[in-house]
Amino acid sequence: MQRRSETPRAGWEKTVVEQGLVYGIPGRGPGGVDRPYWDESVHYVFSMDEILALEADVELLHSMCLDAVDHVVTTERFSDFALPEWSWEGVAASWRRRDPHVYGRFDLRYDGTGPCKLLEYNADTPTTLLEASILQWYWLKDVYPDSDQWNSLHERLVARWGEVADGLPGSEMHFTWSAGDATGEDHVTVGYLQETAAEAGLDTVGLAIEDIGWDSALDRFVDLEEAPISAIFKLYPWEWVLGDDFGKHVLRSLPETLWLEPLWKSLLSNKALLAVLWELHPGHPNLLPAFLDQPGLLTEYVRKPRLGREGANISIVAPGSEVATGGVYGEEGYVYQLFDPLPEFDGFRPVLGAWIVGDEAAGLGIRETVGLVTDDGAAFVPHRIPPA
Repeated sequence: MQRRSETPRAGWEKTVVEQGLVYGIPGRGPGGVDRPYWDESVHYVFSMDEILALEADVELLHSMCLDAVDHVVTTERFSDFALPEWSWEGVAASWRRRDPHVYGRFDLRYDGTGPCKLLEYNADTPTTLLEASILQWYWLKDVYPDSDQWNSLHERLVARWGEVADGLPGSEMHFTWSAGDATGEDHVTVGYLQETAAEAGLDTVGLAIEDIGWDSALDRFVDLEEAPISAIFKLYPWEWVLGDDFGKHVLRSLPETLWLEPLWKSLLSNKALLAVLWELHPGHPNLLPAFLDQPGLLTEYVRKPRLGREGANISIVAPGSEVATGGVYGEEGYVYQLFDPLPEFDGFRPVLGAWIVGDEAAGLGIRETVGLVTDDGAAFVPHRIPPA
């Protein structure tokens, strides 16, 4: 694993906009200076052996996570995940039905010298998908046409939608995002997913989740045309859905209305998963020690809110590395994970975002920061695998 500098393509800004990256709040470089969010002035190089090892580890981690969901449901440990009690049976029923899932992203620590370590699993609302699937692939073809890339995301997404289509309760799939996302990132991600579903032959409709209506007479959700909704993909966190009366309608609509990602993924996108995994697999080489609500025997640790996002409300306790970020999370409780700082390359720290589609590893995206916490100031950089 190496970090390399590269001259950006002429007119790259126009190119990535034409490929769909219509948002681009600058990242932060050294000293807080602006840095392009999509930064092709650098990239990472991996050997094929490294990628094959990462791929195997990711699929193993995914299977361990599914086992953890089964454990939580079987032992009814929902309170550890700060889920409202009225939702517990719905979560369990969603898992027992094996409601279909589409994709997720593992965030990993990796430096090329040993097995990757799981930092967290965004299994419910992962973004940076367009960058990982489309933008870096065309960068590779333009700049390093003889190199390869860990990237079968587009093909696997199309294939996965084809599999999901067989179990749809109706002929249409509605794709939703929150109009409250000022960056546009969620809308772009949903738009790309909608394109892959349409390529798979699904009839698709896009609308903001705030525009979904509830028809009390029909006792079901409807769209802006007042047509019944039978299947919904939402890029909207389950904990937000379950936080208001809207969520009670959602649970009532199951399973007649299919929701993607499924309700059982509320257990995978929660940091409590990290502690459960460590309980079930203590000492596993791909895990870091993690505990619920207290640090246990850890003297150096990262305190993460169970439902935190974008590096918010993170505290790092370690000699010379005490860091605390602001935010609105934490009332739901915390998880304490061993502090294992991201490796440093030329003053930058990469976190590897390894993608799962269905139950198969499908690709890699990399975000870089100058600090210890990967937050909304991270930049996305591409990668390649040189020919042997």
